[in-house]
Amino acid sequence: MKITLIIEMILIGVFTGVITGLTGASGNMVVVPLVNLLLGFSIHEAIGTSLMITVISSLAISVVYFRHDNIDIKAGIWIAAGSVVGAQTGTKCAINMSEISLGGGFGIFMAIIGIVIWNRGINHKSFANSSKNLIKFKTQTQKISAALILGFFVGIMTGIFGSGGGAMILLILIFILDFPIHLAIGTASLLMTITACSGAVGYAIHGNIQSPAGLIIGISAAISGVVSAIFANKVNEQILSKAVGVVFFILGIFMTVLFLPRFKL
Repeated sequence: MKITLIIEMILIGVFTGVITGLTGASGNMVVVPLVNLLLGFSIHEAIGTSLMITVISSLAISVVYFRHDNIDIKAGIWIAAGSVVGAQTGTKCAINMSEISLGGGFGIFMAIIGIVIWNRGINHKSFANSSKNLIKFKTQTQKISAALILGFFVGIMTGIFGSGGGAMILLILIFILDFPIHLAIGTASLLMTITACSGAVGYAIHGNIQSPAGLIIGISAAISGVVSAIFANKVNEQILSKAVGVVFFILGIFMTVLFLPRFKL
């Protein structure tokens, strides 16, 4: 493997880790377009490899939260159960999708996420405090059922696009299971590790994971993610929201422009 290629992978990993550590956004949103556009991975390989990277980086970040007693896997196990099944379902759907459809779809999805982050920001705490009472359940059974169903749909999205799961799990923990914000972020990181692992297995079975690249980018992302998480509270979230939103939107547009012109009805 060429030195220049290894350096590119390390830089992609560092950038991914910084975005994930500072914002809590899915690192896959950065990895997929970068390895597809810069390293020439097919879209299926990009998504499969990004899931492997998520397993490595999310697990490392989870350790940080675990050491601060901010993980409750027992309460989130129902989300994990639904997401594991959903990830396998989403993976099977993605494998049967054409390169052009999947790449163009990911680009549009990413551009939309960029617009949402630009408009609404990434301040999880204020978002949770203002909206936590919007959804209420009368019984524990209703909560478990909702967690299973929503976890399943999170898994499907993760399996198809390789991203979006972490943020959605976070919202489920806050709104459905009434988690405090720090416990929700920590638990979401661990649950995303489990979901991504399920999706990664599905892609690996079809030979759509570049393991050497996954290890290099994943370890780089894990290191920078842990370091950037320490400084997350010192960053102006409003400015950061705008910056991240622009990055996601631009990368999404690049992906869309690259794939959609080749799409034929």
